[in-house]
Amino acid sequence: MSRRPNSRVRAQSSVVGVAVLLGVVVVSLGTLTASVGTVVEENAATADATRVATDLDAALAPVEATGVRRGRVSFTEGRLETVDRNLRVLNESGVVRTVGVDALVFTAGDRRVAALAGAVVRGTGANARLRTPPPVTASRGDRGPEGVLVVGAPALNGSGSIAATGGGSALLRTDVSHARTDLGTGSYRVAIETATPAAWTRHFRERNATVTTRRFAGDDEPSVVARFPGERVAYLVVHDMRLEVRGA
Repeated sequence: MSRRPNSRVRAQSSVVGVAVLLGVVVVSLGTLTASVGTVVEENAATADATRVATDLDAALAPVEATGVRRGRVSFTEGRLETVDRNLRVLNESGVVRTVGVDALVFTAGDRRVAALAGAVVRGTGANARLRTPPPVTASRGDRGPEGVLVVGAPALNGSGSIAATGGGSALLRTDVSHARTDLGTGSYRVAIETATPAAWTRHFRERNATVTTRRFAGDDEPSVVARFPGERVAYLVVHDMRLEVRGA
């Protein structure tokens, strides 16, 4: 008879133990579900950014294309919009030309892809990288110290935005024309207004340019200023794209 109270205590302890165990399992499953959901969302956002970068490359071909061209940019969730940006060419005296090139920017959470001045840039801050380089070429000529600088300036020259949740796409229509200007011989710099200066700085330094940053009056963002060594004959080629962004 003296064992019954102990059996009752053990039974109660077992019930409590099972309840605690079930509680731990429920909490663990909840944490696991939340973690899996976060991973799925992050993977989807990364896949979106990759797809958008590829689509922008295919849809926008400012140097190769002439006339009307159409392309599609698809993404699961995010926003695609044009923003004001400038490209400038400077010599020893200051600014020689200013071109309003603008940028087409995709954002989804902390993911970002931008088409700017013929380049496609992925990421933000120090982690940003140029997926596609801009059409700026500096080369040595065969006339002593002189070389050639060709500054391609793809100008979106348009407007539009589209936001999507749960799947969407944008139709990009461009009508591209080209105009070349001989800027003469001199020492030149190219300044590009950008929200991701680190990516542009790395790109120009890899091409033997001396790089600084500067904010020009009236701009929303600082500009990366690349100085190319030596005297050069410079040409500015404006690729007027007349971009239209439409929902599709």
